Amino acid sequence: QVQFVESGGGLVQPGGSLKLSCSASVSIASFSVMAWYRQVPGKQRELVASITSAYKASLIDSVKGRFAISRDNAKNTVYLQMNSLKPEDTAVYYCNIFPRSQDYWGQGTQVTVSS
Repeated sequence: QVQFVESGGGLVQPGGSLKLSCSASVSIASFSVMAWYRQVPGKQRELVASITSAYKASLIDSVKGRFAISRDNAKNTVYLQMNSLKPEDTAVYYCNIFPRSQDYWGQGTQVTVSS
């Protein structure tokens, strides 16, 4: 059974940094693309960043230059380094494969950017 457990969220001031981790219950090497998504109440869950098995990363325009995604297949973990955080980055962050699987959503980790 595939389970993703997200951690590392919290409250941070604008301009601050956080590093999110996503631990998988199975080998992530079997997944071609891993991704981070985020959701704000009342809005659709959106793709934030993805990384292929060849370590090619893609990010949405609003986080380019501030966020970085990485994966460690040996640890079955995907990371999202978030720098220069803005209030509009406030959301619950989830990891999943890409394209997303409805069966793989975890609890997510809350990120709140506020002074």
